[in-house]
Amino acid sequence: MKKRLLYVGALLTTVLVNAQQQQDSTKVEQLDEVVLSDSRFAIKKENSGKTIIKISKEEIEKNQGRTVAEIINVKSGITINGSRGNAGQNLSTFFRGGQNRQVLVLIDGVAVSDPSQIENNYDLQLLSVDQIESIEILKGASSALYGNRASTAIINITLKKASKRKIKASFGTYIGTNNSQDESRLDLVDFTNTLGINGTLGKFNYLANLSSKNTNGLSAANTPNGTTPNDSDRFAKVTANMKLGYAVSDKLDITFFGNYDRYTSEFDDGFSFVDQDNSSENEQYRFGLSTNFKYNKGSIHVNAAINNIERAFDFELFSGSISKGKSMVVDVYNKYKFNNQFYSIIGLNYVDNEINTFSVPFGETEFAPAITADIANDQIVDPYVNVTYLSDFGLNLNGGVRLNNHSEYGSNFVYNVNPSYVFKLSENNRLKVISSYSTAYITPSLFQLFSPSFGNADLEAQEDATIEAGLVLDLGKNFSLSTVYFNRDQKNIIEFVTLDFTTFESEYQNGSDEFKVNGVEVELTSQLSEGLSLDANYTFTERKDGIIFRAPKHKANVNLGYVVNDATYLSLNYQFTGDRTATAFNADFTERLTLDSYSLLDFNLNHTIIKDRLKLYGTVSNIFNEDYQEVFGFATLGRNYRVGLKFDF
Repeated sequence: MKKRLLYVGALLTTVLVNAQQQQDSTKVEQLDEVVLSDSRFAIKKENSGKTIIKISKEEIEKNQGRTVAEIINVKSGITINGSRGNAGQNLSTFFRGGQNRQVLVLIDGVAVSDPSQIENNYDLQLLSVDQIESIEILKGASSALYGNRASTAIINITLKKASKRKIKASFGTYIGTNNSQDESRLDLVDFTNTLGINGTLGKFNYLANLSSKNTNGLSAANTPNGTTPNDSDRFAKVTANMKLGYAVSDKLDITFFGNYDRYTSEFDDGFSFVDQDNSSENEQYRFGLSTNFKYNKGSIHVNAAINNIERAFDFELFSGSISKGKSMVVDVYNKYKFNNQFYSIIGLNYVDNEINTFSVPFGETEFAPAITADIANDQIVDPYVNVTYLSDFGLNLNGGVRLNNHSEYGSNFVYNVNPSYVFKLSENNRLKVISSYSTAYITPSLFQLFSPSFGNADLEAQEDATIEAGLVLDLGKNFSLSTVYFNRDQKNIIEFVTLDFTTFESEYQNGSDEFKVNGVEVELTSQLSEGLSLDANYTFTERKDGIIFRAPKHKANVNLGYVVNDATYLSLNYQFTGDRTATAFNADFTERLTLDSYSLLDFNLNHTIIKDRLKLYGTVSNIFNEDYQEVFGFATLGRNYRVGLKFDF
């Protein structure tokens, strides 16, 4: 391990020196990358005062066959536990030390959630990479612009759009192994297939994508002595996405969309970590529309969606459960551009959630209602305003306010102030100073409010406040270095509290303690030489007054990419994840333990066989077959191989 870390350290030192030498001898170009998430206006990234990670269409194309969680997990400030385990492993998303419920996912501008989940978080396993055009990750509190759960980050996912051609089709197939560290088989047990068709016929455009994944060969759990059980827990997923658009005029367009996602997963006992024949089935139907009307200097937008999710669990040793969640989201806003410097948004957001749960009462054999939607429902009505000012002398300012109105706990007010300043060092070189102070809220979930066993109807929203400050140095397109400090303060934290340890009587409560997290994120991108690029990041995250469970204090990622020629691209990806504190279940109910740090190295190949027609993909993950624990008690992937082909017609 130490030798590998020394090697990587020497490699980084070398490439940093080479980066500066390359910068001195290479003609720089004007930065023109555009971001959307921090203001909802398409502005140059140099004018944004927030930390935004842009995962482009090209980067997603190079990662075909991977999962959304795998792609996101290599970015700064982010840890997604479960992304390197069994394909059906529950994902836990930690942004800057926060938890699942503090991350908001947007799909084509519409907030998505899962009322059937205890924490209301959206399951990234429902998404397929082949259907995604790009991803923007906006870190920090953003509730003023995006509402509930936009506390530590938003993941803004843009799905693919229809081609301008009358018809365009694609097909992809990817196969691979699925081994733990104890195995080195070459059995092909991981299969992914994708199919898509889209086009434009006059004023009408259409798109349809279908993908499937089937994985076997790896057990979900590890036994207490660290060996993997003998069973194989299967994972199977089908996703479908459809869009139908019509340009009524040059000023008005309407798009209807529909998504169907379903996956089944087998899993083992999560307490004693032994083989069991447990399974879950998760099914989602999502329909909606997006309409945009342009006028003079502005535009009116309506994004609306209805989402139905059903989650069913079947256990070997006791009765299962069923949860059905339904949400409706309507976001109406007016964008107005007064001039090239001043932009504004005025909007109204409406959310309606409900759940029904079913379980088998003790001594019975049939499912009966446990939580019903006539009681377990809530509504949110939020008016909001956001303004953006871009000066011609370097000062940029973004700010907004939102009045959150919740049917159960009442109202609260959140806001965002985000000034930044750009110093022009030369024609193409810039130093940007960024800062922000933002507040956010996380509503209690319907389960936390209305569960007959643990619910508390008096729960209030969790409140977060985040301070950010940093520097971004851009030397043309060839070199960028950023350092950002963040400090987050959580109050009214929603906690699961045991009231009586003899009877295990428990309920959800708002805790009185504050949860303070601070840290530093460093990101570096550099064009080292013609064809050779570097993308590296490091994150330090710390809670001074307590422990951040399952999230590392230190994490680093390094990606070296090399364009061999117009047809071939190679990349080497290194990830270091530091020690983490986990909780084990024992006779005293809880025990704290330390999961050791680990380092992983992956290799990717992308080769164009026929230009614009046929591409080959290849991956070797965990090259050194590192033995580590990502999630306590559960299996992780060892060295594995994946190859794939993508056809475009």
